This record gives sequence, structure tokens and C-alpha cells, in this order.
Amino acid sequence: MADTILVPLELPDPEPLSPVLIEDLSSLSVVILGHYDLPEQTPASSAREQFGEAAQATLDEIAGAFTDAGASVRTRLVFGKDRAAAIQQIAAEEGCVAELDPAPTEGIGRILVPLPDVAELDRLPRFIRVLSEDSTQRITLFHVVEDDQSREDGEAVVAETRERLIEDGFDADAVDTLVVEGGEHDEEILRTAAEYDAVVMYEPESRLGDRIFGTLADRIANETGDPVILVNRDY
Repeated sequence: MADTILVPLELPDPEPLSPVLIEDLSSLSVVILGHYDLPEQTPASSAREQFGEAAQATLDEIAGAFTDAGASVRTRLVFGKDRAAAIQQIAAEEGCVAELDPAPTEGIGRILVPLPDVAELDRLPRFIRVLSEDSTQRITLFHVVEDDQSREDGEAVVAETRERLIEDGFDADAVDTLVVEGGEHDEEILRTAAEYDAVVMYEPESRLGDRIFGTLADRIANETGDPVILVNRDY
């Protein structure tokens, strides 16, 4: 059975999805979540009655593009004020193992893969492969050394992951590594991601600042223009 990925979109006027991303995700089971943000004091039931038909038509049109590309696709429509809660709820209900934070792209030649402190793969290679099957020339395994970790430990994380990717069938010439130290974790990822076309990473833990500044994936997509695939490490 194909892995299921959640594609959240903001209604009533979602950003167009790149045909490149639609084609790349066509081997997966896709759940398109339309989140219709409501003003304070607006009941969800009233909004659904007033805007539901048009919102569903928008989702159906987007779903049609995935269907034409060969994907198995479902749609979910949520009216509410809390986008993050809606994403979490639908992802759990639909059994999604990854989430796409979309951004416009005309091609994916370079993929950045930020890695946590411990070399973990689980589902990560599957989603790297989804984006890299056609035009990708470079996959960079990236690690930010923090706190008491040594640079040698960081080098070991990326080296071990590279070897496991090669064992999994990735071209050794296409996979390189990059370790940086001394900077702030999120800012280093943002700075480096600006030089790439897409990011595949494990979902980071929620932070208090996410509600103010946006999640790291949102910031990458918004500030660098890179689509981001967040992979869930929980089975």
C-alpha cells in the first residue's frame, strides 16, 4: 500500500500547486485538506452552509489534477480558526505519514535533507525518492551541530545516513553531506535551504514560537520558496 501524504491548502483562494509536485506525488496516496479560516465569532456550521459548496468544488478541481497524474486522492474540508489543529486531526484520521508544505517550483534539481542528532531513516528515503526520481542531480544530507554535540558526532550522523541511502539504491555520486556548527539551528536550515529547490525532513517538535513566527516548514516555504515534505517518525 502506498504511503499517504497530507496536502493542506488554505481556502477560499489556495496557492496553485506546481505541476511538478503533483507529478512527483502521484505514486502516493494523497489527502487534500482544504482549511477554510474563519473570523472570530463565525460558527463553522454557518460558514459551511454558505461557502461549503464552492470550497468543495475548489478541492475537487485540485484533486482532479492528482487523479489525472495517477494518484489515489481523497479530499477533506474543515472550517475553523486553528490550522495546525486541523492538520493534526486530519493527518491522524487519514493515517498520513507525511505532510507537504507546498511552494511554487518549476523543477527540483537539488534537495536538502536536514537530519536530527541521531541518524534515523524509517520512511525518509521513500520521500526523498519521490522528489528525486526524475531531475534531481544533488541530495545533500545536512546537520547542524548544537549544544554539547561535537563536530565529529555530526559528521558521523550524515556519513551513516549517506551509507544507508546508498545501500537503499541511491546513486553515491548524487548524495553529499554538509555539517555546520556555531549557528542557530532553524536559521542555519533556512539559510542553507535558500540554495536548494526542495526540503525533505522529519517533523520537528512543536515550539512555543511556532504560533507567532510559523513552523520551520512554513518559514522555509515562505522565505525560500522551497516546497517541504515533513515526514512523521511515528509508526
